[in-house]
Amino acid sequence: MDEFRALHVPGTPLLLPNAWEFGVGAFLAAQGFRALGTTSLGVSAATGEPDGAPSTRDATVALAARLARLDVLVSVDIADGFSADPAAVAGLAAELAGAGAVGVNLEDGRADGSLAPVDVQCALVTAVKERVPGLFVNARTDTHWAGGRSISEAETRVRAYAAAGADGVFVPGLAEPADVERIVVAGVPLNVLFLPGRVTLAGQAELGVARVSLGSLPYRMALAAAAETALAVRDGRDLPLSAPGYDDVAALLPKTG
Repeated sequence: MDEFRALHVPGTPLLLPNAWEFGVGAFLAAQGFRALGTTSLGVSAATGEPDGAPSTRDATVALAARLARLDVLVSVDIADGFSADPAAVAGLAAELAGAGAVGVNLEDGRADGSLAPVDVQCALVTAVKERVPGLFVNARTDTHWAGGRSISEAETRVRAYAAAGADGVFVPGLAEPADVERIVVAGVPLNVLFLPGRVTLAGQAELGVARVSLGSLPYRMALAAAAETALAVRDGRDLPLSAPGYDDVAALLPKTG
């Protein structure tokens, strides 16, 4: 867990790709990525459930356990914790740590589009840190996903979550340089989401960001690639990408017997 924490260096951000199943995680690890995250949207879609629904809890834990068999550090997107009970969320964090995860991503956004009250979310963060002190808690605020929220509210929330014990803070949708710098000044490692055309890894490094996540982008790109492959075959066009061979993928998987 200390190794994962050490990868969060302001100005030299960790690029964290996100996986939704074992094969993708194994392939990313083979490309040299030392750490992987999971994506709640990808896990939920793969199980045919709404994003972050409590029904995806078991699939999330199972994926974390499978990915932890790889030689990578695994941070798990647990959405809102799948529960409003701090003890239950802390129990989930402990279960994930026991399965080999080194971090969790815990968000204040709720299914109805609202944000949890600050004190309620702080209680969740504190409960997790008290139960599993070594686990890297990335406290996400959805101020920039929810309409009409300000950078001031984002700053208030990330400072509160840091005071509650969060090891890092995540503000998906944050992109304006002045806003990024304002959160960086809060003094806790900042995670931003890669936004094509708006956020670059080099640009965020210059601003002092410590982590850049790909979120659901790899999953959504995989959907596009799958559809484009089928359409290209149908229409007699060249394939859009060069795919790894069957044996290449098989070599990434556990051996039987």
